[in-house]
Amino acid sequence: MTAMAPTRTQPDLSFLLDHTSHVLRSRMASALDEIGLTARMHCVLVHALEGERTQIQLAEIGDMDKTTMVVTVDALEKAGLAERRPSATDRRARIIAVTEAGAAMAERSTRIVDRVHAEALASLADADRAALLRVLNLLVDGDLATPSESPRLARRARQ
Repeated sequence: MTAMAPTRTQPDLSFLLDHTSHVLRSRMASALDEIGLTARMHCVLVHALEGERTQIQLAEIGDMDKTTMVVTVDALEKAGLAERRPSATDRRARIIAVTEAGAAMAERSTRIVDRVHAEALASLADADRAALLRVLNLLVDGDLATPSESPRLARRARQ
């Protein structure tokens, strides 16, 4: 006897969010690759420009582990877009400083990110676009603000 699969009574929210996130990340990766950046590199550049931040602080903002952050900053340094410098306020800390070339690249990459987002939402009517963004922000700031503690951590795909 073959068991019957349970009938879904609700849309699969996990699939919907995961699929759209995967497609958006792949489009973003492709678009940023045209200027030689990754999404992580873009994230570090943009957030390092906002103020004096350490590698650890930028890793937290970008949801990167220590190893990934080191590799990302190494790539930015090699490209001449950022450099590690001593902090002006804490001589034990090192900050990530964006070079002039890095600031120009951050401007370019921000325009690309904005374009990819606009293209992703272009098929929606203005009211639907606004509603989607409003509701996603409600979830991110509310019930889905923090992951649950679990002995088996769910792997999180990085945007």
